[in-house]
Amino acid sequence: MTDWPILSTVTFLPLVGVLLLLFTREDGPNGRRNILNISLATTVFTFIVSLFVWIWFDNANPGFQMIEKHDWLTSGISYHMGVDGISMLFVILSTFLMPFCVLASWLSVEKRLKDYMIAFLVLETMMVGVFVSLDIVLFYVFFEAGLIPMFLIIGVWGGKDRVYASYKFFLYTLLGSVLMLLAIMAMYWQAGTTDIPSLLAYKFPPQLQTWLWLAFFASFAVKMPMWPVHTWLPDAHVQAPTAGSVILAGILLKLGGYGLIRFSLGMFPNASEYFAPFVFALSVIAIIYTSLVALMQEDIKKLIAYSSVAHMGYVTMGIFAANQQGVQGAIFQMLSHGIVSGALFLCVGVIYDRTHTREIAAYGGLVNNMPKYAVAMMVFTMANVGLPGTSGFIGEFLTLIGVFRVNTWVALFAATGVILSAAYALWLYRRVIFGVLDKENLKKLLDLSPREQLILYPLIALTILFGVYPAPIFDATAASVDLLVNNYTAALHAAQNVALSMN
Repeated sequence: MTDWPILSTVTFLPLVGVLLLLFTREDGPNGRRNILNISLATTVFTFIVSLFVWIWFDNANPGFQMIEKHDWLTSGISYHMGVDGISMLFVILSTFLMPFCVLASWLSVEKRLKDYMIAFLVLETMMVGVFVSLDIVLFYVFFEAGLIPMFLIIGVWGGKDRVYASYKFFLYTLLGSVLMLLAIMAMYWQAGTTDIPSLLAYKFPPQLQTWLWLAFFASFAVKMPMWPVHTWLPDAHVQAPTAGSVILAGILLKLGGYGLIRFSLGMFPNASEYFAPFVFALSVIAIIYTSLVALMQEDIKKLIAYSSVAHMGYVTMGIFAANQQGVQGAIFQMLSHGIVSGALFLCVGVIYDRTHTREIAAYGGLVNNMPKYAVAMMVFTMANVGLPGTSGFIGEFLTLIGVFRVNTWVALFAATGVILSAAYALWLYRRVIFGVLDKENLKKLLDLSPREQLILYPLIALTILFGVYPAPIFDATAASVDLLVNNYTAALHAAQNVALSMN
């Protein structure tokens, strides 16, 4: 491995594409094609470069790797980047999904295509930046800046209620993040540094941990989104364009889960243990309640959006089980959900481009003239349910084992979510794919085009591959998760010993 600043390269490469797009005319004879080609080439090249992060990554090393550090602002705030087993795969997931978003927008975006692609490439930089930041101020800058392009993507290119949905998304997430900013200041005053590795080693006083934990939780719970602050997500999904939904479900929801693992569990172990029953309660409500709400939906996108909230319930539950299986399962569930839910929204985009409706009642019998589409949709629906042999099963199963070791009742109630998810997913599949093909407009629909096959087939392959052979993911995350869980239990033991000695 060389001294090449690989993480900065991966983070800021999309901005090179932005620069090229700024000098590209949209109104010429080949204007649209040039814009799409530049965007696709940029995202594919960024993904290929990001693969070197995985290739050079040393699975046996639990610490941060590929470190880059430069002084940035005075008073100790630095431009500090690095990845460990917890963050590295999210970088790959972010760069992997972007080319699919460009391909999905090939025909569906009609107005201001250049601005649309610029917003996506800027968003990619912000998302990767969150996962590689090793300074808490740098993390906050990327975390917040990602709001702006997503706000524009929903608000400019969304559906008919797009302005309402984009403001709701923006205000919800911004409100939670204000508390996080206050917590970052408090941490700086207490520890005298904003360096994440130093803060992970610093032992915050238990009283302060409680307040810091609540402030961070406010921000990450909205981003996840957890019940009851989840209501912005269905609106945002329904109004967002297809590619916007893919990124929202695939990456932006994971920022909250990543934050909970990195900050809440890593820096505030005593508070995490204290609030674990509270998180378990919210997670179980999310899993059961949003699954029941999904059963009542008439809009395909809204149903998948509610299923995302339920799946994120497993993630939060696994994280705060704070054992090897729970945290590993939560990370795997987030990566799997990124692929599966992204693919489901791409599937919705395929039929929406043809019929311009997302109403479940408007469909039926698609298997008759779209057999390839029916197979693709079936694989992703089964993965969403958590069928063994798909990537969806492994994450859910591990989080349930992790929680079972901590609290049997929580695991029991959470397991009902598996049955409920089967109910709404299979109901949706039966209504849309099977039945009689009696609607005139559906009889003319063509099966997947080569472009759509190029989008969906790699995602099918990954869903099945990681369902059968999850070792590459577990190998990458194992050492870092081990270190996190060991530090967590050591901190709790130390706190118990202090409490005993005071008695």
